[in-house]
Parts: sequence; structure tokens; C-alpha cells
Amino acid sequence: MNRSQILSRIKNGIIVSCQSEPPEPLAKPEILTAMARAAVMGGAVGIRANGPPNIRAMRKALDVPIIGINKQDYEDAAVRITPTTKELKAVIQTGSDIIAMDATHRKRPGNQTLQTLVDMARSTSDALLMADIATLEEGIMAAKMGFDLIATTLSGYTEESQERLQQESPDFKLLSDLVNTLQMPVPVIAEGRIWHPQEARKAIETGAFAVVVGTAITRPWAITRRFADALS
Repeated sequence: MNRSQILSRIKNGIIVSCQSEPPEPLAKPEILTAMARAAVMGGAVGIRANGPPNIRAMRKALDVPIIGINKQDYEDAAVRITPTTKELKAVIQTGSDIIAMDATHRKRPGNQTLQTLVDMARSTSDALLMADIATLEEGIMAAKMGFDLIATTLSGYTEESQERLQQESPDFKLLSDLVNTLQMPVPVIAEGRIWHPQEARKAIETGAFAVVVGTAITRPWAITRRFADALS
């Protein structure tokens, strides 16, 4: 699929993030792929997946656009979503239609720069690039760097934006600010703390190009915890 085909297929739709990491019992390619197939049966127009083995398994089983990421923890930096050229190279080799990476202002492992990753991706892959950001300034910066999509994924998960995490709701203000500032040359994806269908609908009405939902659909332990906490 080329750029216009990918964007056309995800526009105004729901992308389901099918992720799980050990010690979670669902952290197996075959299980995550089954969840992804179920999501597509339910109407998902795309899938967000973490880790080359999981992405490859889903790529074989599905014909919807896949957003690939490669999480890795490093001691010298907080960035973990496709943080270095090593993880980027691995996710490029999976054939992901879209590659997402942390595009916040935070220090990257080994002092690598975001520009280095963007240059590598552009020179070795035809995949679209999605910037996971936490602030309006980061979104503007990512747009200037040439990212194809900007996502609100990290709002609330950086020191600069952590107060938003207490809201336990989507960052509609950041979404609106990005939409109004970028004005569609770069599509904005709503992602993060979307728990209810009406919130997804509000995101589209606010101007989101598409909506990513993960935990509320594909992480049973987190869903169960919400119910358990409400009863305790």
C-alpha cells in the first residue's frame, strides 16, 4: 500500500492496539494475532503492534494497515518506543505500513537524535512515520521534521505532561490544539486513555484523523482492575 492508500483505509476509523508484555499471560504472538483478528472482525481499520515477532505474525494474518513499534528499556533514557536505530531497523524489517516512535523532547538512549532515526527510516523504508508526542510543541516539531502522522500517545507520560495523567480521560485539549495548529497537512491521531465509544466519537468530532484504542479493548487485566478497584 502506498501513502494515500494507507491514509484512506484508516481515515475516521478505529485502530486497535494489540500489545502485551511479560509477565502478562497474553504476551505471545499467536494470542496477540488472534486478538488482532478479532478486532478486525469487529471493525478495526488498523492494528498497532509491538515487537518484531508479533508484528510479523499479524502481518501474515491480516490485510489491514499495521502500525509497528519496538519497545525497549534503556538505563540512560526514559524513551522506550522505538528508541534507537537498532529497534528501528528491526521494525523496518517487519514490513509495517506505519512505524511509530517516541518524538518527545526527552533524551534518547546513547544520545541518539530523533533526526537520525527519521533519516534512517526515510532512506531504508517506504513506511509512513508516526510521531508519538506529549505536547503541542513536540507535535509542531515532528511535523516540521516530516512525520506523516502525529499521535497524542504520550500525553501524561512525560514529566512535562504528567498532570494530564490524573484526568484518566483523553487529552482532548492537546488533540484540538494540534488539529487547529497543523490544519490537516499532517493528520492527527487520537491515542491515550480512550475508554468509551463516546470518547472515540468525540475525538473524531474534534478533528482526529483516526483513533487508537488499546487497553480498553485488549488488556483484560487492566479492564478487570478497574472493576475490582471500583468494588474495593
